[in-house]
Formats: sequence, structure tokens, C-alpha cells
Amino acid sequence: YYLMSLKRHITPTAASDLRSEQAARTQLNEAALQQSPGQAQIITLYFPSYSDGKLLSETRSLKLSSDNIKAIRQILLALVEGSHQGHGNALSPSTTIRAVFLAPDGTAIVDLSEEALTDFEPGIESESLAIYSIVDSLCANIPQVKEVRFLVQGQGVQTLDGHIDLMDSFAPEPSLIAQTH
Repeated sequence: YYLMSLKRHITPTAASDLRSEQAARTQLNEAALQQSPGQAQIITLYFPSYSDGKLLSETRSLKLSSDNIKAIRQILLALVEGSHQGHGNALSPSTTIRAVFLAPDGTAIVDLSEEALTDFEPGIESESLAIYSIVDSLCANIPQVKEVRFLVQGQGVQTLDGHIDLMDSFAPEPSLIAQTH
């Protein structure tokens, strides 16, 4: 009886702590997204539509940094923040952007926390949409980015969920973007 009572007292606290942590992370991300000096510009983000198997575009006004590394981080944070129009998420809201690099050949190297491996529907199509949501969003808004390579916890990983080989770099895939009329 004691253990069952104790469990009831602990579980709501853990859930509220998680909500508090996610709320704090959202506030920090929003502050980081708007901290760059200069004019706001319209950027295009691509979010997965798992039901259609396409990427849906969403435009936002953002003070994008003139520093490409910071701009890449800002776009990734906007993707972590999620869609404002109810589209799917490419990255879990608890994902941390650990590091970002831009090689001279135009390859953006994105190091994500292990939470990036969760919170999307299982399957090859959803894994592909999550990856190309990031790739197409970065390449569409930062001309210097030609392709994207992924690391998780500083290491190369074989796959997100066992389907798409993440050991290579990814170039944008315009055929995945839903056509709007």
C-alpha cells in the first residue's frame, strides 16, 4: 500500500517537472530566435505531413543572423519549436542543438541530442520526412548550405529509427515539398 501511495505522489511531480522543463526550453528558444540584431526577414520552414508523405511549407518572420552558424542554429530552433499551423514535427520539442558547423564545401554538420531520435512516427517515410524537413529548411534559407550531415551526441549514427542511412550527407529533395496552389 505504501509503494502505491508513494507512486501517486511522485508521478504527478515528474510529469509537471517535464512540462516545466519544456516550457522553459520553449521560452529560451523563442528568446534565441529573436536575439539577432537587424531586420526581420521572411523565412520558409518545411514541416512533415505524415499523412500525405510530403513536406508542407510555413513562412515566418525571423531576425536571421548574418553569421551562417548562428542562422543555422536559429532555423533548427524554429523547427524544434514546431509548426504554428499544426503540421508535424521534424524534431522533438526536447531536442537540444548541441553544435553546428559549416564546412567550406557547403556541408552543414548538425549535432543533435539523443532526443532527436524520438517523437516521430516509425517507418521509412516518416524518418525521411523528418530528415528532409531539416535539410530543405536549412538549404532554402541559407544559400551557403548545400547539404546537411547529422550527428547525434557528437557521433555519427547509422539511422534515426532503423531505416535511412545517416552516415552520408543529404542534399535538398524538392520533390518532397507539397505544391500549393
